[in-house]
Amino acid sequence: MAKATKPADLRAKSADELQAQLVELKREQLNLRFQQATGQNESLSRIRTVRREIARIKTIVAQNTKPVAGAKTSAANA
Repeated sequence: MAKATKPADLRAKSADELQAQLVELKREQLNLRFQQATGQNESLSRIRTVRREIARIKTIVAQNTKPVAGAKTSAANA
């Protein structure tokens, strides 16, 4: 089990690395759901941690793709 990743560490990664990590976490989340459904899951807190890491990565990817609002207005004023 990996520890939760800090946002600063995620911001330092490239978009491809973030996508790869996101795919890995979604696969782990699926496996954890299957374990929970069959009663084999011993670590219920890991489900929550994985879900939060997925959200954290999605947020950082969205921030990287979103243009800066101030840059568009300052270019129009110049």
